[in-house]
Amino acid sequence: MNKSTFEEQIQKNGKLIYTNVGDSMMPLIRQDKDLLIIEKVNGRLKKYDVPLYKRDSGQYVLHRILKVRENDYVICGDNRWRREYGITDRHIIGVLTGIVRDGKTISVTDKKYQLYVHLWCDFFPIRALIIGFRGLVRKGLKS
Repeated sequence: MNKSTFEEQIQKNGKLIYTNVGDSMMPLIRQDKDLLIIEKVNGRLKKYDVPLYKRDSGQYVLHRILKVRENDYVICGDNRWRREYGITDRHIIGVLTGIVRDGKTISVTDKKYQLYVHLWCDFFPIRALIIGFRGLVRKGLKS
């Protein structure tokens, strides 16, 4: 079977549907359980969009935009507290437009989704403190 890249799938079909690997977008996206609908990007992305991008290292990442700057984006996973800088439009492959959970599609325009996004992102400093502290506690327990 011939494997294609995410970029090739989006170029060919206009969208990509796949399951994620990792926990960086929890609690919104559950690893190996939810299907993600990623579509081609039209123009600059906005705050709260969730782009699929490819780091210069070749690693694919799906994280949320916290701030749109003139030349790049400030991005962070919903389950992370460190922001990533320097992600530009050239890194972006597609953008999340929906999640299929338990057979039902949740659009990023859904009111419940929008409420989650605002609660989760607008209180980023509090969330970052909790997630960072939780990481320190877990690290201490492993020692």
